[in-house]
Amino acid sequence: MAETTADVRRDIELTRNRISDTLEQLENKLNVTQMVKDNPWPALALAVGAGVLLSGSRADVKAAAATVTATKGASGRIGTVLDDLVSQVVQSFHGVVEQRIEGLATQVKQAIGAPVGTPRGGSGLPAAQSTNSSLGFQGADAADGMTVPRAD
Repeated sequence: MAETTADVRRDIELTRNRISDTLEQLENKLNVTQMVKDNPWPALALAVGAGVLLSGSRADVKAAAATVTATKGASGRIGTVLDDLVSQVVQSFHGVVEQRIEGLATQVKQAIGAPVGTPRGGSGLPAAQSTNSSLGFQGADAADGMTVPRAD
């Protein structure tokens, strides 16, 4: 019984084909999705039966009771912590927004040639002149030679 290399290769190829076919059949048998599509009513009956069995054990009631016991009194502490956290976030956000707006206002003042760095409301000028100068209006003696009517 001398086998040639061609016979051995043919046997190996047949074995590979049988193994592939067997694996494919196993995958089809274990494909739950396909089983449910092929047999929807038995799958539904199985699901309902499992639900009835689980509800009879009252495991959901036990889990809910354990959750209530574990979290008893925690809602007050959590509420306080969350209130403090939200307060800090809002304060930080407000500070960042205020700094950003002041920075943008300073950039606009610099761009239009208005004085920068004067304290709020503390320029020492009359109200109309203070408003005009903060808006960049400098009257007839402006450096660019343009005259702007005064509001006072």
